[in-house]
Amino acid sequence: MKHGKLILTYVVILMTACLSAVSYELFVFPNRFAPAGLNGICTMIQELTGLRVSMLNLVVNIPLALLVFKLVSKPLAIRSMVYTLGFSLALAILENYVPLERFAYSTDNGTSTILGPLVAGVINGFCYSVVVRGGSYTGGLDYVAALIHVKKPEANFFSLTFALNCVVAGISYFVYGYNLEPVILCILYCFLSSNVSDHILRHSKSAVKFEIITHQPDEISRELIDRLGHSATRLEGKGMYTGAKTSVLLCVINKRQLAEFESIIRRYPGTFAYLSSVKEVVGNFKHIKKNGQQESSLLDDGTKGTL
Repeated sequence: MKHGKLILTYVVILMTACLSAVSYELFVFPNRFAPAGLNGICTMIQELTGLRVSMLNLVVNIPLALLVFKLVSKPLAIRSMVYTLGFSLALAILENYVPLERFAYSTDNGTSTILGPLVAGVINGFCYSVVVRGGSYTGGLDYVAALIHVKKPEANFFSLTFALNCVVAGISYFVYGYNLEPVILCILYCFLSSNVSDHILRHSKSAVKFEIITHQPDEISRELIDRLGHSATRLEGKGMYTGAKTSVLLCVINKRQLAEFESIIRRYPGTFAYLSSVKEVVGNFKHIKKNGQQESSLLDDGTKGTL
């Protein structure tokens, strides 16, 4: 079972790399703009010299991957190199053997050029979220971030990423014929890619927190455990209007369990609850499926040292 999960992880990483390569061929290269990060620099070098991104991607990422292998994590470096090799190989095959020109999105008169970077940004954000769940990187700045984190765990890598993307966007003005449009397209691509990947990754870790005011804490707690698979923390309180003793239950549940939770609360007159959204839950928290079983990750994230 473990080997099957590991094989599936590598297959998904390779498929994601191929999807990203198709996105570059259909939406990035035809619309002549530089995407985010080091691949944006490679794209501009291709525009100026004709050296293909498929080759430049390897030249940039192999040395960084070797450093990550030695200094950070072997599983992380190996999986990331699988993605890098898959991306470069897919690009090379598409460039030489699979003509996609008639499917590529571009317009001769410049109208709706914005749609190419928008679609590419969404696809890249999705791809990034998938490979991260598989314990991999997409290369480039991710490698740099991992190496910096080893030396300076407190460093904020967001600033460096933002600065490099600004440099890429600025240089693209000169590379693409002193035109402001590639700069705008690069910014849109970066914005969408970052937000899509962040939304997908955080959504998998998000939850809902309830604070329940009730005179029947034991009965409600038992239903939460039996029906939702989540327990609660009980605090003793006092109603300031009546002066009566009451209980406060703190409970964190999965978002999909919201309707069933509300049905439990409605069965107890005089009980009310208020909720707040939790962006991320870490530690001992179970993600429960609709059938009541605990969710298990489809992919192996490499945290247990599996290669």
